[in-house]
Amino acid sequence: MGKDNVIDLLLISLISSGHVLLEDVPGTGKTMLAKSLAKSLDCSFKRVQFTPDLLPSDLSGINYYNQKVGEFEFRPGPIFTNILLADEINRATPRTQSSLLECMEERQVTVDGETRLLDQPFMVIATQNPVETQGTFPLPEAQLDRFLIKVDMGYPDTDEGIEILRRFKEKNPLTEIEAVATKEEIIEAQQNYSKVFVSQDMLRYIVRIVEMTRQHGEVTLGVSPRGSQALLKAAQVCAILRGRDFVAPDDIKEMARPVLGHRIILRNVMGKREGQLDAVIEQILKAVPVPSEDIPSQQGAEL
Repeated sequence: MGKDNVIDLLLISLISSGHVLLEDVPGTGKTMLAKSLAKSLDCSFKRVQFTPDLLPSDLSGINYYNQKVGEFEFRPGPIFTNILLADEINRATPRTQSSLLECMEERQVTVDGETRLLDQPFMVIATQNPVETQGTFPLPEAQLDRFLIKVDMGYPDTDEGIEILRRFKEKNPLTEIEAVATKEEIIEAQQNYSKVFVSQDMLRYIVRIVEMTRQHGEVTLGVSPRGSQALLKAAQVCAILRGRDFVAPDDIKEMARPVLGHRIILRNVMGKREGQLDAVIEQILKAVPVPSEDIPSQQGAEL
């Protein structure tokens, strides 16, 4: 309710084969959003509550000895699904968090030396509470870099809050959600979004933005090449959602904050909580010249 931009970011991540980190205080609808997306797709869905005692094998699965047949058999864990909800991911130990690195980047899982490919599509939606620090383990930079997009839910306004109360007064709307897209349709979309036209100037614009994150005086660690690739993918899908078959500067600007924000480490860590990160990204976007070419006409010439 009232989170169209958040829903768009979730869809952009799904179509571009990315993962999403949902962050906000408890009760803002993070888990509900993930479940709603899963129910609207004809895909398998599993939820794991991350706790300090969760082990990597609890996610990936184990080889157990089957006494009936007299041999070891593999029992797959919840990671073998299409959409995995990693609830409160920062409550698990770094050992368990790191078990997601391989599956998020390479779409495969290695157990006891044997590598198994994951089913497609595969998407991790992780949630975390930024307020509580007791019993939590902050995600390292390598883990954060695996997420295509980081989303802050935010509170609803007054009218949205009233509508939420009205919707949930008598029943849970989640039970009425039906699948509107099949697994095959999602895979087809993931295979075709890369055909969205991107001019040479748009590619240079993305690279210049990323380079500026490494040169800014308030940034101690800028965005990696993986981050520039993520920005390109997100901009391509954003263009599709906006009804275009070519990437415009506005698509790149719109995706800059959710794609690059969690990849930037500021010198003043406390300033990040005070909106300094948003200010830094805004400064970078203003500093980098925006391409002024006629994109649609150039696209026609290219085609």
